[in-house]
Amino acid sequence: MKSQLTLKKAFFTLLFVVIGATVFAQGTGKISGTVSDKKTGEALIGAGVKIAGTTKAVGTDSLGKYVLTGLTAGKYILEVSYVSYNTKTITEVDVKDAGITTVNVILEEAGSTLNQVVIKGQVNRETETALLAIQKNATEIKQGIGIQELSRKGVSDVEEGLTKITGITKVDGRGLFVRGLEDRYNNLLINGLAVPSNNPFKKIIPLDLFPTDIVSVLETSKTFNAGLYGDFAGGTFNIVTAKGEKSITKINIGTSFISNSTFKKFLRSEDATSIGDYFGFAGSERDIPKAFGKKPSSYMMSASEAGSQFGSGFDVDEGKAPLNTSVGILHSQKFQLENQRSFQYLISLNTDNNFQTREGVDRFFNTGLGVYDNNLYTTTNRFSTNSSLLAAFNYGSKRLNLSLNAFYLKGTENLIQDQLGYTNSQANVNNAFIRLNQLQKTDMFTGQLLANYKLTEDDAHSIKAGVSYSKTKYQLPDRKSFRGAKLDDNTTALSYSGNSIYRQFMDYNGDFFASGLLEYNWKFGNEDLTKAHKLSIGYNGSFNKIESDFRFIVSKNLASNNASFPTNQPDAVLGSAIANGGFTYEEGSSSTYAARMQEGVNAGYVDFALRLNNKLNLNIGSRFEQSQRITRYRESGSFDAPFQKDIKDNFDVLPAANLKYALSDKANFRVSASKTLTKPVIMEAYPLEFVNPDATIENGNPNVINSQNYNFDVKYEWFPTNKEMFAVTGFAKYLQDPIERLFEQSAGSGGLAITYGNSKKAILYGAELELLLQLSRIHPSLEKFSFGFNTSLMVTKATIDVIKNSSEIASLGDKKTRKLQGASPWLINADIKHEADFSKKWKSTMTLAYNVYGERIYAVGTNGLDSYYEKPFGKLDFIWNNKIATKWDVKFGIENILNPTYKIDLGANSKIKVYETDLTVKDYKRGVGVSLGLGYTF
Repeated sequence: MKSQLTLKKAFFTLLFVVIGATVFAQGTGKISGTVSDKKTGEALIGAGVKIAGTTKAVGTDSLGKYVLTGLTAGKYILEVSYVSYNTKTITEVDVKDAGITTVNVILEEAGSTLNQVVIKGQVNRETETALLAIQKNATEIKQGIGIQELSRKGVSDVEEGLTKITGITKVDGRGLFVRGLEDRYNNLLINGLAVPSNNPFKKIIPLDLFPTDIVSVLETSKTFNAGLYGDFAGGTFNIVTAKGEKSITKINIGTSFISNSTFKKFLRSEDATSIGDYFGFAGSERDIPKAFGKKPSSYMMSASEAGSQFGSGFDVDEGKAPLNTSVGILHSQKFQLENQRSFQYLISLNTDNNFQTREGVDRFFNTGLGVYDNNLYTTTNRFSTNSSLLAAFNYGSKRLNLSLNAFYLKGTENLIQDQLGYTNSQANVNNAFIRLNQLQKTDMFTGQLLANYKLTEDDAHSIKAGVSYSKTKYQLPDRKSFRGAKLDDNTTALSYSGNSIYRQFMDYNGDFFASGLLEYNWKFGNEDLTKAHKLSIGYNGSFNKIESDFRFIVSKNLASNNASFPTNQPDAVLGSAIANGGFTYEEGSSSTYAARMQEGVNAGYVDFALRLNNKLNLNIGSRFEQSQRITRYRESGSFDAPFQKDIKDNFDVLPAANLKYALSDKANFRVSASKTLTKPVIMEAYPLEFVNPDATIENGNPNVINSQNYNFDVKYEWFPTNKEMFAVTGFAKYLQDPIERLFEQSAGSGGLAITYGNSKKAILYGAELELLLQLSRIHPSLEKFSFGFNTSLMVTKATIDVIKNSSEIASLGDKKTRKLQGASPWLINADIKHEADFSKKWKSTMTLAYNVYGERIYAVGTNGLDSYYEKPFGKLDFIWNNKIATKWDVKFGIENILNPTYKIDLGANSKIKVYETDLTVKDYKRGVGVSLGLGYTF
């Protein structure tokens, strides 16, 4: 179970490549200056400054400043452009060797439409104003957030960053919800290429693993076009990675405090306390003992084997949770070569760790009796680490651009979980105790090669291509637990019989994931190619091969039936019992322990982007997507039985149309319609029974099929200035065979099973409202303030299939409809920003941000019980960013200021009598976080 991916090897390999790249020669002259607005004198952020006749271009920074470096002596022509401003050309700019030529530029707002402004060169897309312009110009409904806004709002990871986009919220531990729809409905691309998830329980890789300093732009598409993968319902995220546009070296360090965790009692497994564990290099001592071999059997260990072959025990270290910490290093360099060629690279290395304690009730109801089956109070101590390495290399010439990107993401989570109360509806018992000691390890490596080539010099004909290879690993090595009775605060008693001690070993390997794209583009119909039609014909697809191994080792009573021991130090007692022949371990795995799955997508598409006149743009196309999912698994029985094979073949024609009509130079009207798919999260369709110590089980269902989605959007948007926007969107979706989560009573003596299935159909419709406002409109004294607000409102209705969903009938009574599982009826994001200059060298930005979502079904009820509902949860954050002397960045933040309770309840409309008065199923508080970050740019 040793990871085949090592951060050290990857880092040093990339470092040697970078060192070799620095031999490229470059000029020593520079052109620098500022770009500002003629009317207001304000700095223009993200303006494009280009040397005419070359590909050398930069964007202005947050102060409106720019620097063009690596220039040989001579005279140049500068072209300066900005969205909704007239482009300005400056001739005879004289550059000396090793000299700096200063050129300050003043631009004037254009009176014509935005579409007539041509931004030349590789203009910075990372600023809020530039991205707002892209949103305005795009025919489809598309939004983005750049590194500048991420920095201003104090965002440190991609997942948090995407919550700043209209209609997106983050649910702790469960990913992103778009328009109230949960993770299942999302898809992820990196630089336009598909990537796998490193966690079978999540549709996309947890985006909090990606630090924002490796990001150029986060793009979100809420309407479909033929070039996107068909798995689209909520939104498709595309992470455009940073390329190293500037020659900088930057170091960031940070620390944070959590009110209910830091400096308080904290439990860690004794094998999770080394320096290596602190940086995420741990877990090899948890390998399955060699005595059990590679293939399960009913093997029982000898006393010698049981006493020596487990590298990890049950003892835990009791201490205090330290401060959370983070460190990041980024270095980038750009070289200007001969003949209008350039080379640039970027390397980013980040690591962080987090200590968090949570506690609260953890229950589920018996679906037949209307009482608690489990009624436990759960305390978790979670120590997690994340490390990332990105290397990006880019080569550009007049017609060719090549990019090579490599990512390595590594995460660990050490968990000590205590549950106290009763199980199996035994309400007369109040001291049943379950201790879980778990290590979760995730690894992901992705390498990408992308190319863009102008077949003709004027870019009328071009192609782009890309390939990607990924390898993932998800492990739960020696996930161990014991069940007994808590005698006092420090002592636990148990019986060695009845599987009271068990150890699980789970390997989930994505050994091969490949994706690719090839696209031809033709601009035609107008000599001015910025106003021409565009035809795109292309292919994209992916192939994923995964396999899993889930082994169980359980205690076997031999002579000593009962024992008591210190709860946090049981190993001495357990070891003595093994040595004296009291108990041992035997394998309890079933023949279902192994499963395999492979998925493939191959799609061709054609897309027309038509400029019908100066006001009307139409994007119309179709995608022809073939997909296949092959699942191999065994039923209970013999370990030697052949795998059963389940094949799901699909061919889908997915049309899309997006229309934009410019009502004026500042307002647009849009209409979009499409057909798309929703594919299950891997675990939802995977034949694996995941068993927890408290008898809750998660079962994948290989019979789950893709849902078919029919989408319609209509939108009005108004851009009063280049920093403001008002937009209202109406949307509707019809889902055929929607995938939903439901709960059932598990077979045997008690327990709750979470599983998945397809309902018959679902309809949802709603509206989004978005506002970006400069508060100087209200009063001049508020000129330093701006306000952002967005909300989504949605109505859903799911219709069940009375045959396929028969277990729901008793819960719905005479009805056949209910709300769609996983969909929030409303959500709100809002922020207010204050920008000020305390001095010429001290720039300050303060942001207060709030988001909240409405009640939604967490799991569908069955057998007479109502559904489980996630209750509304609101989060208020304060971020204060400071730029000091252009070199120093200081960030102070307070997160989750209101510290509300996260809560899941059983609904109040069960059809059977519920005897419990408290319907809370789960609750906890996250705590208030206080963080401080310091960055220095060399």
